[in-house]
Amino acid sequence: MSYGARPLRRSVDDRVIGGVCGGLAEYLDLDPTIVRVVYVLLSILSAAFPGTLVYLILWILIPSRDYYE
Repeated sequence: MSYGARPLRRSVDDRVIGGVCGGLAEYLDLDPTIVRVVYVLLSILSAAFPGTLVYLILWILIPSRDYYE
C-alpha cells in the first residue's frame, strides 16, 4: 500500500466531456455529481470565474488516468 499523495488525473470512468470534474471528484473523494454542480454554479454565478476557459485549460494540463491504473 502506498502512503504518498495520489496524483490528480482526469477520470476515464466518470467522464461527461473531458473527465476533469470526475477526476477532481476522485482526487477529493467526493461524488462527481456534486463537483459538477458546484463547478457549474461557480461558472454561472461568478463573473470572475470563466468556467469554460478554466475547464479547457484543466483538460489540457491534467493528464488522463490510464484504464489499468
